[in-house]
Amino acid sequence: MSDDSDKDSKTEEPTEKKLQDAAEKGNDPVSREVALFASLLALLVVLALLIKPAAARLLVLLQYMLDGAGQHRIGNGADVQALMTLSGTEVSLALLPIILVLTVFGLVSAFAQNMPRFVLSRIAPELSRINPLKGFGRVFGGKGLVTFLKAVLELTIVSVAVYMVLRSHEGLMVNLMFMRPTVMPEEILTMLLRVVAAVAAAMALIVAGDLVWTRITWRKDLRMTKQEIKDETKQAEGDPMVKARLRSIALDRARKRMMAQVPRATLVIANPTHYAIAIRYVREEGGAPIVVAKGQDLIALKIREIAAEAGIPVLEQKLLARSMYDLVEVDQAIPPEFYRAVAELIHFLSRKKTRASAI
Repeated sequence: MSDDSDKDSKTEEPTEKKLQDAAEKGNDPVSREVALFASLLALLVVLALLIKPAAARLLVLLQYMLDGAGQHRIGNGADVQALMTLSGTEVSLALLPIILVLTVFGLVSAFAQNMPRFVLSRIAPELSRINPLKGFGRVFGGKGLVTFLKAVLELTIVSVAVYMVLRSHEGLMVNLMFMRPTVMPEEILTMLLRVVAAVAAAMALIVAGDLVWTRITWRKDLRMTKQEIKDETKQAEGDPMVKARLRSIALDRARKRMMAQVPRATLVIANPTHYAIAIRYVREEGGAPIVVAKGQDLIALKIREIAAEAGIPVLEQKLLARSMYDLVEVDQAIPPEFYRAVAELIHFLSRKKTRASAI
């Protein structure tokens, strides 16, 4: 009951991460009919191109063995080994192209669907795989029924294709009984080739449908609940609470570093309590004045407090402080539009300092 409700709640299409995780675990959409279709194509190639040369080579070997039956010396084990080596070599050379074609078509059928992966979890022993109840559910469940119906459909289509080919060669099958033995293999091969071609053509339709069905059911099995998508998004982007905490820590550290620079300032421009901008200008360092700190409300008051403790002059310029706060950045030079106003303040402080030293 819980499984049914869980499946009903999985209404969302799987995300790319879900599909990728499934593929990494070896859970790929695989159509078993593709391998069967590849085997039929390989058999078709063998019958059309390779079976005659292989049969001819084996026939030459058989003639050699029979015609020279009395001439082969078998006096000891070495003679037997030499004869077996000769026979084995000829048989291997005759069958090697056929084996290569079957192997290549099998590999292509596997690679064409999914790239192979070595996943240990797929071959690890699991007790659930030998559980009779789960096995019964797999056989008589929804997937088992679909597999059975698909097998019936395949058998029907293939049987119809074979019947139509054999029916069209009905006269030839009757005439085979009256043909010379040397002609019969060629005719039988031709008829067999047409039967395999018809079955392969019928299987092509089955494979196309099975590929689509396999992909659909695979994505359906990987569907997710809305909560799973939320959890995955949270995991990918990070917990908002954790991110907010990290951002708060980063801002706090940056604020502390900024406050540590206030004693290096030349002056602080303030808008009595709301804004404060600490500026450093030393003629020997060259360049335009640098903003070493800025703040609003409580931070502005803290900047003024640190400046007062360090003996940094605080000049109240309401409009200038408000205008600069939005346009200046910490650890950067002031914008050109504030050069004149800041220069006048620096000049004012310089004259004030000169008069104080003269007294």
